[in-house]
Amino acid sequence: MAKKSKPSVDKVVKKVNKEFERTSTQIEGLIDDALKQFDHLHDQLQEPVRKLLKDMDSLREREMRRFHDEFDRRMGEFQELQSSLLNRLGIEPEQTDEADKQAPPAPAEDVQAKPAAPKKASGGKKKASKPAKAKAKATPKAKAKPADKSDLTRIKGIGPVTAKKMQDAGITSIEQIAKPSQGDKEKLKAFKNVKGYNQFQAEAKKLL
Repeated sequence: MAKKSKPSVDKVVKKVNKEFERTSTQIEGLIDDALKQFDHLHDQLQEPVRKLLKDMDSLREREMRRFHDEFDRRMGEFQELQSSLLNRLGIEPEQTDEADKQAPPAPAEDVQAKPAAPKKASGGKKKASKPAKAKAKATPKAKAKPADKSDLTRIKGIGPVTAKKMQDAGITSIEQIAKPSQGDKEKLKAFKNVKGYNQFQAEAKKLL
């Protein structure tokens, strides 16, 4: 009985081995199919992710550019406001000179009110005349600045930032703004969004 059972056991083992190999082959095939599907799904997901990252980069660059443009515009407005205030402060000395020209009678009254000798009064007049001469000499220096026609910041409303951009665009003289050629007009159109753009030509003509 034992001798007859041995062949049957071998057959069972061989059969089991065949089934195991076939099952292993099927499992490997299923794994390969799963990996292929995973790779395909990965490729499908990778493209939208690339596109999303690209969109995010372009959005970031656009926002950064918009931020820098807004920052430059704000700085330009600040510089223009500062320059306009300085221009107004520069006009004040001329007003004080006119006031000083009208003021001499007042010191004379003060001198007459004091019980001082006529010599001291005459000396006071001489002292008063010296500042007038000094101011008369100072005014030509203030009027000498308009001779620089390349300084675009002298135009009311144009600050250093805007002036630099205009010079880079080819606008290098106040005359080009006061009496622009057809080419200059095209160049100036790039600055139409600058505050006070409509007054640039009129302000430039005042300086010629």
